[in-house]
Amino acid sequence: MRQNYLFTSESVSEGHPDKVADQISDAIVDLLLGRDPEARIACETLTTTQRVVLAGEIRCRGVYENGHWAPDALREIEDTVRSTVREIGYAQDGFHWEKLSIENHLHGQSAEIARGVDSDGNKDEGAGDQGIMFGFACDETPDLMPATLDYSHKILHRLAADRKSGAAPFLEPDAKSQVTLRFENGQPVAAEAIVVSTQHAKDYCQPWEKDGRSGGDQAKYDELLAYVKGVVADILPPALLSDRTIYHINPTGVFEIGGPDGDAGLTGRKIIVDTYGGASPHGGGAFSGKDPTKVDRSAAYITRYLAKNIVAAGLARRCTIQLAYAIGVSHPLSLYVDTHGTGAEGVTDEALERAIGSIERLGGLTPRAIRTHLSLNKPIYRRSAAYGHFGRKAEGDYFPWERTDLVEDLIAALR
Repeated sequence: MRQNYLFTSESVSEGHPDKVADQISDAIVDLLLGRDPEARIACETLTTTQRVVLAGEIRCRGVYENGHWAPDALREIEDTVRSTVREIGYAQDGFHWEKLSIENHLHGQSAEIARGVDSDGNKDEGAGDQGIMFGFACDETPDLMPATLDYSHKILHRLAADRKSGAAPFLEPDAKSQVTLRFENGQPVAAEAIVVSTQHAKDYCQPWEKDGRSGGDQAKYDELLAYVKGVVADILPPALLSDRTIYHINPTGVFEIGGPDGDAGLTGRKIIVDTYGGASPHGGGAFSGKDPTKVDRSAAYITRYLAKNIVAAGLARRCTIQLAYAIGVSHPLSLYVDTHGTGAEGVTDEALERAIGSIERLGGLTPRAIRTHLSLNKPIYRRSAAYGHFGRKAEGDYFPWERTDLVEDLIAALR
């Protein structure tokens, strides 16, 4: 395993057009699960200039049954879309929560998919799709996440908090970040480069002139640069920053047009941002807009939970876990553990696989067992749709896959 290298991860803010789409899709998931914990949802969202388009399939008691919408259901969905966009902060000429148009093309779930997934008689609930899912954890940060992604998320989360509180009124919702760290002996030792591009209020950019038009204000631009550098200094450990760290802050100079007005957004296009920033393999399935019978979501959560508990237990410093499923089949086709040569003395990857399989309360990692163990049939997903699904704090019903309550079970199963 390589020990000395540069590695980079990026994040995008809640105002990025793809993340606006993810949050709308997960707000719909929360709305429907709040009405029916057994709802089936696959909601895709498109965002563009003054328009949101919903598509996909659903089944939800009291909302959509037998091909018909309940009274006021369509209005509730529209209200959910608008309130989500409002909370993100979009009230701009090109994308305004109150003025945008909404097209709803959601329809009933395929009866053939339902037949494969639903439990019936002696048949257990099957997986909502085929596929492979990966989970990962490492000891680079207290959150047991890759440091490059952890810092990228936190920079943008801080920008959003300051924008909403009024501490940084010159910021607008769309933003991206990127952190490059130097690793020695497998641990981060220096920040080589920091990239932050944030949408901003008018004239908070370098002075410019083109085609008879002009704009920008150097003093305001300098204020924005100083603010962003201050946030970076607050987020990254001081030991990582030095006068050798290279900053690229709004490198195009002007970023006034952003969000869905600047570029179209789609649900599920930020799967690396959502997971581990490229530090782990990815099975290819997105999370947002899907109910937890879809193993793209639930199995990715349980693999993170397992990998995190292995690292938290001191059984490895780095851990990747893969699960594979077939649609309509309840038990996983395979379980794979790789600790990348960092396992504790006497603890093999094969032993960890056997230990996971022997823990009764994991229920053989069937879709129903995963949902039950992590209590996933709840309206808890909108919060996960920006700043990463992993490395978050488990609070109440939220982010249960971040708990480390399996440590003792794993240690006992290895004895």
